[in-house]
Amino acid sequence: MIEVQNLTKYYNDFCAVDNISLTVQPGEILGLLGPNGAGKTTTLRMLTGYFKPSSGSITVNDLQMPKDTLEIKSLIGYLPESAPLYHNMLVYDYLTYVAKIKGITDPSKRQARLKELVELCGLSDIMGKPITNLSKGLKQRVGIAHAMMTDPQILVLDEPTSGLDPNQIAEIRDIIRSIGKEKTIIFSTHILSEAEATCDRIAIINKGKVVANDTTARLKQNATQASFIRLSLSGPAEEQALTLLKSIEGALEINPIVPLEQDMVSFEIRSPDKPGDNIDLRSRIYLAIKETDWIMTELAKESQALEKIFQELTREDV
Repeated sequence: MIEVQNLTKYYNDFCAVDNISLTVQPGEILGLLGPNGAGKTTTLRMLTGYFKPSSGSITVNDLQMPKDTLEIKSLIGYLPESAPLYHNMLVYDYLTYVAKIKGITDPSKRQARLKELVELCGLSDIMGKPITNLSKGLKQRVGIAHAMMTDPQILVLDEPTSGLDPNQIAEIRDIIRSIGKEKTIIFSTHILSEAEATCDRIAIINKGKVVANDTTARLKQNATQASFIRLSLSGPAEEQALTLLKSIEGALEINPIVPLEQDMVSFEIRSPDKPGDNIDLRSRIYLAIKETDWIMTELAKESQALEKIFQELTREDV
């Protein structure tokens, strides 16, 4: 559906996007993750034809930018981070206006499309309300309806859940998932759990470069850091427990963490979880604790969270 090769964008001497290559398959939901200033918005604006790349190529359905920019734009619905809404209009009037300027001039076709979008985006209760009176979450829904007006093959969303409360985020997530059943979607976000819950694949961008591009499961599997074990004990002082844990073979790093309950001590223990390594550090910890009179309340192995992978890949010294 979309193929990006060696895409680069300079603002004077500043390189905002540095030699990015990406492929997006039909029907895929791709999440672009990265810290502020990483190049996500600039990448999306080039993909949608609003910015001209300094170099590189963009192909969409065998169409090439910049030669076929107008044809490519007709395939894409785009919602910028700040939804371009006319706040003094009623929702119904605004969407009717958008439909007209998008070329849906037949009244019956226009009403049919509005009905579809009202159902898709959950707008039935606000069609007669001024946009200025809507919450940010509802404004985002109106913006998605705008972007979807011409039933595009591709939907591009820039930070669609930024600034929303948890309930609004869940509502936008449901809309994205529903649209993703039939469309190709690319969206940027800072909310890592949102990308993990919604996307088929995640591309992490840092300093204008793609530093990771895979499914969440494979990103965790291929992460450079070891997995870790959470341990909670009742009985020992922290220093006593640390002394014992440091004597266990295979414990790479032992860090005290805040326990969930008083009168307990808790630790995060890094383990050498390498492919082909059959050693499970939990058994060694269990046997060592068994020789004491301490009570073990938690012993769980956890894979690396997406947040930690993100932090590792976007450190300032990377």
